[in-house]
Amino acid sequence: MLRNKLIVITGGAGFIGSNLSHSLYEDNDVIVIDNLLTGHFENISDIADKIRFVKDDLKNLEMLKQEFDSADYVFHQAALPSVQRSVEDPVTSNRNNIDGTLNVLVAARDCGVRKVVFASSSSVYGDTPTLPKREEMKPNPKSPYAITKLAGEYYSRVFSEIYGLKTVSLRYFNVFGPRQDPNSQYAAVIPLFITRILKKEPPIIYGDGTQTRDFTFVKDVVRANLLAAESRAEGVFNIACGRQITLNDLADQIMKVVGIKMDKVYESPRTGDIKDSLADISSAREKLGYDPKFDLNSGLRETIKWFQKD
Repeated sequence: MLRNKLIVITGGAGFIGSNLSHSLYEDNDVIVIDNLLTGHFENISDIADKIRFVKDDLKNLEMLKQEFDSADYVFHQAALPSVQRSVEDPVTSNRNNIDGTLNVLVAARDCGVRKVVFASSSSVYGDTPTLPKREEMKPNPKSPYAITKLAGEYYSRVFSEIYGLKTVSLRYFNVFGPRQDPNSQYAAVIPLFITRILKKEPPIIYGDGTQTRDFTFVKDVVRANLLAAESRAEGVFNIACGRQITLNDLADQIMKVVGIKMDKVYESPRTGDIKDSLADISSAREKLGYDPKFDLNSGLRETIKWFQKD
């Protein structure tokens, strides 16, 4: 994997970004840029003396050019997450995710960065019934958040074609694992389920629970980022486990691991949520050498242990 490189991680104090930071700091010089709007310094506090931390916003283009100077790779993880948040406030999502990504690409181009790995999302597929989702399918975004991720992919491709900046866009499918924030009102389903069940509170499901997701353990996502940086491949790739589970079965599986059984609580579906999700990861296998090492059960066990300890 990457060694003796200068690496910039935007959003490096967030969930996926902090896991990337921990995987890279020992063998590389790592710069983390995060405005801490949704990230948490506590996620990287144990390695703070081993990295360079810059608390700033991606709208600051001059700062980005300064920090990207001589950088080998940029892992662009920073974004204002959550479909629901973007539905409630599309303007802020647009400013942070689209304007921020454009600035990252401009700075990377001007500073001669070898490659930018962009964190995209399976949300770009929308609710098309065809499964599994393949990269060549026509995008059908159903939320402002999904639009911002698709715009980031398009900008990345255009910067490759026009300016020769090497880029890869990774479409993450429902990432979970240690350091994921359960306290935000926009928190993802797995940390919400785990924290409620550990407190002996029933898991809340929006809808009837038959909707399916392809959950991906964060360590597999980290490895996919490193493979994407090192490979010659460019373009868009699905990053997932390649298996789906209903939210009803997910809640049951978490309760089984924790050793607690209780009834689930059902509430109305949320605007922008999709019904089913499943990825075809054959392209990432072929061109990146990506092969997930964690199934849902092993990832859940490691995640639950982290939440119990934390």
